[in-house]
Amino acid sequence: MALSVDSSWLRWQWRVREGSAQSASEATPLLSAEKARRSYNLRRQRVVFPNNSTFHQDWEKVSRSYPGNRIHTTKYTLFTFLPQNLFEQFHRWANLYFLLLVILNWIPSMEVFHREITMLPLAIVLFIIMVKDGLEDLKRHRFDKAINCSNIRIYERKVHNYVRKPWKDVRVGDFIQVQCNEIIPADILLLFSSDPSGICHLETANLDGETNLKQRRVVKGFSQQEVQFQPERFCNTIVCEKPNNHLNRFKGYMEHPDQTRTGFNSENLLLRGCTVRNTEVAVGIVIYAGHETKAMLNNSGPRYKRSKIERRMNTDIFFCIGILFLMCLIGAVGHSLWNGTFEEHPPFDVPDTNGNFLPLALEGVYMFLTMIILLQVLIPISLYVSIELVKLGQVFFLHNDLDLYDEETDSSIQCRALNITEDLGQIQYIFSDKTGTLTENKMVFRRCTIMGSEYSHQENAKRLETPKELDSDSEEWTQYQCLSFPARWVQGPATMRGQKSAQPLRRCQSARVPIQGHSRQRSMGHYENSQPAVAFSSSIEKDVTPDKNLLTKVRDAALWLESLSDGRATKPSFSTTSSIADFFLALTICNSVMVSTTTEPRQRVTIPPSTKALGMSLEKIQQLFQRLKLSSLSQSFSSTAPSDTDLGESLGANAPTMDSDEKDDSSVCSGGYSTDGGYRSSVWDQGDILGSGSGASLEEELETPAPGLAGPELCYEAESPDEAALVHAAHAYSFTLVSRTPEQVTVRLPQGTCLTFDLLCTLGFDSVRKRMSVVVRHPLTGEIVVYTKGADSVIMDLLEDPASVTDIDLEKKLKKTQARTQKHLDLYARDGLRTLCIAKKVISEEDFRRWASFRHEAEASLENRDELLMETAQHLENRLTLLGATGIEDRLQEGVPDTIAALREAGIQVWVLTGDKQETAVNIAYSCRLLDQTDTVYTINTENQETCDSILNCTLEEVKQFHEPQKPDRKLFGFRLRSKTPSTTSAAVLPEVGLVIDGKTLNAIFLGKLEKKFLELTGYCRSVLCCRCTPLQKSMIVKLVRDKLSVMTLSIGDGANDVSMIQAADIGIGISGQEGMQAVMSSDFAISRFRHLKKLLLVHGHWCYSRLARMVVYYFYKNVCYVNLLFWYQFFCGFSASTMIDYWQMIFFNLFFTSLPPLIFGILDKDISAETLLALPELYKSGQNSECYNLSTFWISMLDAFYQSLICFFIPYLTYKDSDIDVFTFGTPINTISLTTILLHQAMEMKTWTIIHGLILLGSFLMYFAVSLLYNATCVTCNSPTNPYWVMEVQFSDLTFYLVCFLTPVAALLPRYFILSLRGTYEKSLLLKAQKIDQLPRDKRDLEIQNWRSRQRPAPVPSMSQPSQHPMPHRPEQAFRASTPKSSSPPKRKHIEDWVLHGQRGSREHMTDDPCSGDSSAKLSSGEHLLGPNRTMAPGAYSGGQTNMSRCSQRGSHRRSQSSLTI
Repeated sequence: MALSVDSSWLRWQWRVREGSAQSASEATPLLSAEKARRSYNLRRQRVVFPNNSTFHQDWEKVSRSYPGNRIHTTKYTLFTFLPQNLFEQFHRWANLYFLLLVILNWIPSMEVFHREITMLPLAIVLFIIMVKDGLEDLKRHRFDKAINCSNIRIYERKVHNYVRKPWKDVRVGDFIQVQCNEIIPADILLLFSSDPSGICHLETANLDGETNLKQRRVVKGFSQQEVQFQPERFCNTIVCEKPNNHLNRFKGYMEHPDQTRTGFNSENLLLRGCTVRNTEVAVGIVIYAGHETKAMLNNSGPRYKRSKIERRMNTDIFFCIGILFLMCLIGAVGHSLWNGTFEEHPPFDVPDTNGNFLPLALEGVYMFLTMIILLQVLIPISLYVSIELVKLGQVFFLHNDLDLYDEETDSSIQCRALNITEDLGQIQYIFSDKTGTLTENKMVFRRCTIMGSEYSHQENAKRLETPKELDSDSEEWTQYQCLSFPARWVQGPATMRGQKSAQPLRRCQSARVPIQGHSRQRSMGHYENSQPAVAFSSSIEKDVTPDKNLLTKVRDAALWLESLSDGRATKPSFSTTSSIADFFLALTICNSVMVSTTTEPRQRVTIPPSTKALGMSLEKIQQLFQRLKLSSLSQSFSSTAPSDTDLGESLGANAPTMDSDEKDDSSVCSGGYSTDGGYRSSVWDQGDILGSGSGASLEEELETPAPGLAGPELCYEAESPDEAALVHAAHAYSFTLVSRTPEQVTVRLPQGTCLTFDLLCTLGFDSVRKRMSVVVRHPLTGEIVVYTKGADSVIMDLLEDPASVTDIDLEKKLKKTQARTQKHLDLYARDGLRTLCIAKKVISEEDFRRWASFRHEAEASLENRDELLMETAQHLENRLTLLGATGIEDRLQEGVPDTIAALREAGIQVWVLTGDKQETAVNIAYSCRLLDQTDTVYTINTENQETCDSILNCTLEEVKQFHEPQKPDRKLFGFRLRSKTPSTTSAAVLPEVGLVIDGKTLNAIFLGKLEKKFLELTGYCRSVLCCRCTPLQKSMIVKLVRDKLSVMTLSIGDGANDVSMIQAADIGIGISGQEGMQAVMSSDFAISRFRHLKKLLLVHGHWCYSRLARMVVYYFYKNVCYVNLLFWYQFFCGFSASTMIDYWQMIFFNLFFTSLPPLIFGILDKDISAETLLALPELYKSGQNSECYNLSTFWISMLDAFYQSLICFFIPYLTYKDSDIDVFTFGTPINTISLTTILLHQAMEMKTWTIIHGLILLGSFLMYFAVSLLYNATCVTCNSPTNPYWVMEVQFSDLTFYLVCFLTPVAALLPRYFILSLRGTYEKSLLLKAQKIDQLPRDKRDLEIQNWRSRQRPAPVPSMSQPSQHPMPHRPEQAFRASTPKSSSPPKRKHIEDWVLHGQRGSREHMTDDPCSGDSSAKLSSGEHLLGPNRTMAPGAYSGGQTNMSRCSQRGSHRRSQSSLTI
């Protein structure tokens, strides 16, 4: 259909060809006119026309090129299932091999078995796998059908209204109306929200697993709308990027009829699969549909990996093929030689129709192919099916292990890759993330520094060290609980709950009013009492105990802010008082935290614009509490709180005069403190219930009595735990975040006054800028203030240069503040705290307007949008004034130190790859036992490739003098080969080696081709810590170690930045923590706690490897042993490919008689108990060394199979040699003997005996006789001319048969039994010792394990009071942990003092290339040390480092002062 002349589509094509002559971007320098007039490439952009009356023709034309919303995740259709599945199965070369044999057997001259019989094994295997694949695909089809048939409201142009249609009918350009609690069917651009602020709240748990709410905003210009959105009035064209799988990246612009543009980004996009919460109605236009949505593009599903055993098995199958080739060659040559002995053609040699006989050579070729058909069972076709079934059984027991279940998150282990379970038992290197993996990702506020003054918060530290125990019998605790904890724990009239809190948290339907609720469903059960309802809101994160010294200064800051409202003269903006106020305002405002309430339904707290800068006095709160008749309760509580920690009383004489009742009430309102110093989150916060259905103001709402015992507590839903920790810390000092809207944010001050700041702009955090800023208008002064928080390495570079200040006193003050803050930052980092700097900046109205114009144009740009936004951010975030810094503790997960210690005892190298700063990572490494106090730690920090090369050479040369590489430790059954160390020193007295390296040094290593030296150095290290690593560097390190060292690697992480590392390793493990589920979705296994890794590897990994490895070896043995019986018979039948065993008996032998015992063995066998494996981690080394399945074990089993087959064939042959029995009478004893031998061989391999094992073995044995008797009794003419009729029945009446069947298996298995007895008696294998210990009674077993561990534990490092005898490397943890003397005991401390005083400490612990230093040469300065005898930094060392820092900051590149030597 032709388009009209003034059609939008035609206009669009013209604009693309000619370029817009009037672009809104011409007025800004950020977007030049040349860029604006460029020709757009429609192949790289998507154009969306709305489906309404105005653009209907354009929409019809364009929408044809975009796919619909129907999804199909199935692999097959009804017509393609059979051919496609067979095609995929024949990709496995073993199936092709057996298919070739079936084809050969159909050739008359090479037919060995009946044609149908030859097809049977292959057909059964193909059918089983086909059924499994079909059932899996049928489940996917049903799921797709349910999704596609879900209903949603779609705008119908003909009826001018929304009509319910299935998801599959959604098209790009359609208008979609989504209601509360509905799932979004496609990626839609948000154009309308029932929220007055234009906000739509999403829950993205289905997409990334994050349970905290996300905010999405209506596109600019559409937020101020009437009651409902009118699709017919939408006359804009949308241009955006092509579909991609980046969940957090989206850019485009909206073209208006006047040719102006409005930019939008990911904040305006609602992704498919997310659930609308807290919003009654949302309307948007579909941008991506179906398989082009970001959710579908990220849905890769489980990945297929080949395990190490499978790779080893393929090699051994080639050996089996070689054996088969040799046997067939012998048969072909033997047949030709045997035929050559006849002077005439024997009667069984039949000529062709012309009377001609085949040449001997051609007969040999035919016989070679015939022998392949006869001996085909040598290649175990059933092994593949058995392995699949065994792995399913292993995964079942993994899923049902209660030790791997986490009650807090109600989640168990997930196995996403079913084919690599055995690799869990062969791991040699573990690469772990730090934050959220080793730590809880629960950020706890610990310390802060404001204007150079440090506040240690010691009471808060005591609270964290000694967690409180609940005492339900204590009346005082009951009162404390009623006032301190969220209402969902209180059995109040308005919030009554069941005793077990089984009801999940709900977010119910809401109306278009400021108070809105929402419901949240959990797919993994219900929350227990200990589980917080909101992410990052556990009691340990919320309950911050304020510092007493800081409380007094907060009083002055509150009064200073009050003086601003009274119009009195204010102190200078750089004063300590004003800085404290700004510091806490920044903590409260500079974030993206949402405010809600904990009652049911949960209420998102907003304040109407009319309540801006509304003041609320303590008297009004007192009146409110009097109405609620809570004065007696508040008195009873306040009497238990110490007066010196009550903020209301700390206001002192300057506070308004009030009687005791008022003091009690204010104590309850503003937040008091528990008897043990712990901060008590108040249940009732003024402003918690703000607004009503009629839009009542805050004061009006406070006048109204509360419906229950108390008002709801404020809940903070943050996107990161850092933000939540800072908001909770500010709340502890009564700077409370009350509400947040896109335009305003309200803060309640300590004295009860609420300040509403106009939110002018928000610059969100990103990994490049490493900071976040908000631009607000101060409600009291009217100034435009920029509050910024971010990493110290970034913020310190953006501070205003003190030298540019004209006031000398102010210049000194700024320099002193920056220097002292930097000192405190170093102190925090050494204590393992995560540091953030807080800064501010005041800008003029004109500067802000100019900057806002630039920002708007950058947001509207489609090309180079990210670069332009970065440029605008850099224009704003500079010349900042430092307010202070915070230290947040990311608490170590429970069981991490024990897990890492056990993994290292197991011979596993543990590397930590983190993006955190070096000092924090090193401290965590010591806390989790990755580094020990006696380790020699080398730290390399350099950006120069030549310097890096020199440092690596020097370090290698020095390490080689004292240490042998760690690699030989796994060479001999897990024993460490420490005897190879030089004779000048003993391995027992040498500390282990650790390596700390940063991201810049890694860049130098990769760019300078220094990987070989780096890996050689790490070979001497038991631990490696890589700091400031990017996600790409993490994956590069994993690939480097995996490929160059040919080792088995495992990566574990919890965040999206760990995905590349997880996918690069042989096994990837995701932790379902608080950073979403992207790591889990890309992993092979998913666990909820790092400590679960201990049992997963040491127990299940060992079992899975041991079971599967021995089962594979047994399968090779079984098939070779049985096939050799047919081979030996060929020497007595003229190599004619005849058999002495019935064909059906041969088929049944592998399919039924010997198939179940290996399966049970592979699923249930336990060579060593779980308790012993956990107590003796070094037993894991057997899997690392592949002791159960390697080249030697394979060939030993082959030799054993040949020997047993010789015995099983020739003893019956010699017994019946001169008799006149027929061929099947001779073959039946051989078949029975081989079955008995193979089953007894399996019994000797089993380490665990249960009823199931016994029943399966006995049942297989009895099944053979039952089937044989039935078959021989009924098979009269089933195998003419030789029929096995009544053969077994006759054998049962012959005593020779019983005697042969008893003695032959004994003779066949006697050598194996003898060797196993010798090994158990004399061999010093760790596994055999552990198996003996397992058989002891529990008391003796525990004693033996204790003795074992005492013998295996290395000798302690002797006293260093005689350093001259052993020139040992020093212990550099002193430099890192100078502020934590508790980390070492007094005796060790004495040795350190002696070592330092004797001048024997080397300087190789920190090798740092300072870019500010002009000398980049590498040298080792001996005799220098940085720490004095008291384990603190030497003054000279610090001052020198500080001088370097000052010089660097003057040159614009800040460097933290290092407590290390520069090389």
